Amino acid sequence: MIDLGLIGHAAAWELQKRVVAARKAGLIEDVLLLCEHPHVITLGRNGRRANLLVSEGVLRQKGVEYFEASRGGDITYHGPGQIVGYPILNLGAIKRDVVWYVRQLEEAMIRASADFQVRAQREAGKTGIWVGEGAAAEKLAAIGVHISRWVTSHGFAYNVATDLRYFDLIVPCGIGGRKATSLEKLLARQVPLEDVRGSLRKRLGEVLGLQMRTADRAGWLARLEEAEREAAVPA
Repeated sequence: MIDLGLIGHAAAWELQKRVVAARKAGLIEDVLLLCEHPHVITLGRNGRRANLLVSEGVLRQKGVEYFEASRGGDITYHGPGQIVGYPILNLGAIKRDVVWYVRQLEEAMIRASADFQVRAQREAGKTGIWVGEGAAAEKLAAIGVHISRWVTSHGFAYNVATDLRYFDLIVPCGIGGRKATSLEKLLARQVPLEDVRGSLRKRLGEVLGLQMRTADRAGWLARLEEAEREAAVPA
């Protein structure tokens, strides 16, 4: 697991592309990238632009970037206080089943929520995890993934201390009449992001059958660059 800290969405996507290429080439092992993003709204490849409720001019005024992403899912918001996870995994060595993979991401976040005494659950036909019952249920975490040659990218977004007002700029995940929630709103207290990162790391390893280790960001990036250089040198 690598903690990237606060990183722009574009920079994170460029890094993901490098990591995916390296993983496909067998230059690196599976890795989980965790980060926070500055305010940004992203639209998935199957999303509807109509679910963005304001103009790009209004987004600029509010300091919110906008990107069209290659992940699945519709429209969502990322911002400070939200843990975004990008697992770059070779599913070919774990289980070649995209639906199973998405369910495991949900399961990991359900278990992580339970670590903080929050009961989250799935909703039929809706990806992500929810808290509450029926039409009043609110979304605690979203998922949007991409799979290429069984290597995963993109991932999940888990609201810890997220400013939920930004979700008013969109129809979250394209589901009308539903609201987003956060761990701090549900618990009515502050929750250290480091505690939640640790729980998510543990639970993801648990459900995917992987041994999770935390690596130093600078050292890991240096090893990635070295592997890329070695792979580019003709034999």
